[in-house]
Amino acid sequence: MTTPSADRATRARSFDAAAAQYAASRPSYPPALFDAIEELTGRPLAGARVVDVGAGTGMATARLHARGADVIAVEPGDGMAAEFRRTLPGVPVVRGDGNALPLTGHSADLITYAQAWHWTDPDRAVPEAVRVLRPGGALALWWNTSADDVPWIAEASARADRHFGLDLSAEKRNIHAHVADPTGRLDLVRRVVRWSRHVPLDTHLANLGSHSVFLTQDAERSAAYLAQERRHVLDVFPDGIVEETYDLILLLATTSQPPTA
Repeated sequence: MTTPSADRATRARSFDAAAAQYAASRPSYPPALFDAIEELTGRPLAGARVVDVGAGTGMATARLHARGADVIAVEPGDGMAAEFRRTLPGVPVVRGDGNALPLTGHSADLITYAQAWHWTDPDRAVPEAVRVLRPGGALALWWNTSADDVPWIAEASARADRHFGLDLSAEKRNIHAHVADPTGRLDLVRRVVRWSRHVPLDTHLANLGSHSVFLTQDAERSAAYLAQERRHVLDVFPDGIVEETYDLILLLATTSQPPTA
């Protein structure tokens, strides 16, 4: 019998074989996200020492670097790290994960997790983040989630749930402070940023297929779903250009400053 932890580990490892597909089709992150991080932390990203954990192919890392941050990436997967090095050869990436960060204490102004915190064990990852952050530093966790109040997206989500026998939207409902930090050690603030992108239908379907639930299912079953989904989405976007709408959920906590003399 597969245990939940083993299933999670299998899903986490599944991205390595699809790193190029992930890089080519996944949505990035809007400027408003980084504006919100600067607002909540009270300091610019430019010049900040940032650790991007679970960096994957470097989507968030690239945006942080473009804002002037001094970024180091942490990534456990072979395939994802190889794709990262191909796309961001000038940015350092070290192998590791959030449960045991390969970094010295009090060395970061900001630690970020883009679509990656749910692969950690918060009981271990929270103390690790606190250890690596400088006093007054911040931990920022964020996820792009489908905007299920958009009718066609709600219908697509329902089809996926029926096809795979899962409640995929439950992951979105579980993005809140208590789940992210069951220790209660962090004072996480929640922000939601609504944004959208327009992509060709093939990119939209490749994006769906790059998610772990597809990568770990039987290939024929996933292919059958995606073929059906192509027809459904063309009914909504007959020109083949899909508007994907997202609610980006940000959770951010700042560590305590040392007392002044």
